[in-house]
Amino acid sequence: MGKRNLYLKTIPVKEAQEQYMQALLDIVVSKTEVIPAEDSLGRMTAKAVYARCCSPLFNAAAMDGIAVTAKQTQGASQENPLTLTKGVDFQIVDTGDPVRPPYDAVIMAEDLLETDEEHVQILEAVSGWQHVRPIGEDIVAGEMLIPGGHKIRPIDIGVLISGGILKVEVAKKPKIGLIPTGTEIIEPDKEPKEGDIIESNSRMFAAMTVNYGGIPRRYSPVEDDYEKIKAAIKRALDENDIVVVNAGSSAGTEDYTVHILREMGEVLVHGVAIKPGKPVILSIVEGKPVIGLPGYPVSAYIDFENFVRPVMDLMSGERHLSGHTVKAVLSKRLVSSLKHQEYVRVKVGKVGDKLIASPLARGAGAAMSLVRADGFCIIGQNCEGVEAGETVEVELYRSLDEIEHTVVSIGSHDLILDFLADLMPLSYTGSFLSSTHVGSMAGLMALKRGETHIAPTHLLDEETGIYNISYLKRLFPEQEMALIKGVKRIQGIIVQKGNPKGIQGIEDLRRVTYVNRQRGAGTRVLLDYLLKTAGICPEEIDGYEKEAATHMAVAAMVKSGGADAGMGVYSAAHAMDLDFIPVGEEEYDFAIRKETLKLEEIRQFLHVLKSDEFRKKAEAAGGYDLAHTGEIVEL
Repeated sequence: MGKRNLYLKTIPVKEAQEQYMQALLDIVVSKTEVIPAEDSLGRMTAKAVYARCCSPLFNAAAMDGIAVTAKQTQGASQENPLTLTKGVDFQIVDTGDPVRPPYDAVIMAEDLLETDEEHVQILEAVSGWQHVRPIGEDIVAGEMLIPGGHKIRPIDIGVLISGGILKVEVAKKPKIGLIPTGTEIIEPDKEPKEGDIIESNSRMFAAMTVNYGGIPRRYSPVEDDYEKIKAAIKRALDENDIVVVNAGSSAGTEDYTVHILREMGEVLVHGVAIKPGKPVILSIVEGKPVIGLPGYPVSAYIDFENFVRPVMDLMSGERHLSGHTVKAVLSKRLVSSLKHQEYVRVKVGKVGDKLIASPLARGAGAAMSLVRADGFCIIGQNCEGVEAGETVEVELYRSLDEIEHTVVSIGSHDLILDFLADLMPLSYTGSFLSSTHVGSMAGLMALKRGETHIAPTHLLDEETGIYNISYLKRLFPEQEMALIKGVKRIQGIIVQKGNPKGIQGIEDLRRVTYVNRQRGAGTRVLLDYLLKTAGICPEEIDGYEKEAATHMAVAAMVKSGGADAGMGVYSAAHAMDLDFIPVGEEEYDFAIRKETLKLEEIRQFLHVLKSDEFRKKAEAAGGYDLAHTGEIVEL
């Protein structure tokens, strides 16, 4: 008679999962392969993918009409129409056509009064870059298109190809060996007799494997014989990444699996506090996971979900969860046309006990907003819009579980946010980072309203010369706040390669064209301070009102010739192969409520922020000092 397996104890499911996954982290090596981007649907990126080229590739007309020089339209009015001559004052353009110097704006065809074939009249002046899509408006060469650990969707493939990416490195699908055991087991094509059981579990496992992104290999049933089961496991280990042994995991006299696995390797868990599904075996043999599942179909199904699927996800970087429609609080007012039902792309995060929906770019050409979005907020026809703070319905296409494990960041932009967003999903805990770039001050106001976990900020106190602290004390006088120290970074003037305009400092901005950051951005606050110190009025800067939302967008504008200069960080200039004139070092930190530091997702954010992988990425980008990165300053 065979020896019975006696359970010493059973452990909780979560504890069993964590114990097993922790052991596998030290031995599992993710395998990758490079495949054509157009064939990558549903695959998991092995690492971040960065754009090779901009989209659009040139400054492009956003409307049908005429390209003009904005300054030459000044003075036009209903009382004083301005006549423009074809080929001299304007050029006819269709949507998507290049807009080349000296032209810097487009007037829509419906706003023109044609006098003859060579002349048109306009009734109002236009501003620079009106109805022009600047180079890199959607995609900037060098920016991250999609992070590592991201499941590629149809819209991602379009963005990858638009960004010049033809091949992408993805995680290899894990191979799963499925071994059914039991003398009573027969194949489905056999005629069953009394005592026989038609083998169906391995077919179910095979379907689940495919559904979760793996490649199944089902073996013929093995009778209850110690040496035969051992040989089958040995063969499966040679041919697969994970081995699942079905049946024989319980305490019967012919349940050999646990004894075989102890002989061949290490059994970490035998018996879990789950019903049905208690007699599960979690082991490691020859550096590979081998999992023994009970024979009852329901038990087998539940244990596959709880123990095999997480191992597959660990190897592939994937998480298999479903989404649905939720109610969320809108963080920003949305104005809509009465003519249309509008689908507004939003980022969604859970802050406290409420879901927050932050609108993204609404332009028809902003494909990257689809990549960044978590879902849609739908504004119905005959509705003028929705006010900030109102509750809206959001159709999610990212799972609610991921959203609830996401650190929400609203505030200033920096490339390190891409590094953090890339690294966080690759950790076992599966946390994520969602960042919306609205500028330092707007981020702090979002934090004040309880709409974000962290607010990246770099606001200079002109009186003390200290960054960020005075703003938190002034905006949150009665609350316990903290600063997570980020990086010291070099701010300066981004100029074209070779610095053809000979720009040396702030004073030179009066004689060149400029692109600014948006109101409330820390970079703009710094510029205003430097202009004031130099005795320069903003009105003296040609382009002071021309705004870009990120440092990379500033660099793209300079790269394209749309501006001679713009303020930004060194890493953006470096990424776009531009020259850079330093003007000073600043502190880029993360404002946070003290109580929020307790969240598991924030602890994971801190872990990644202080990791060697993050440090390597930041050092490679250049222009950062990480001496105090991850330190917490309580206020």
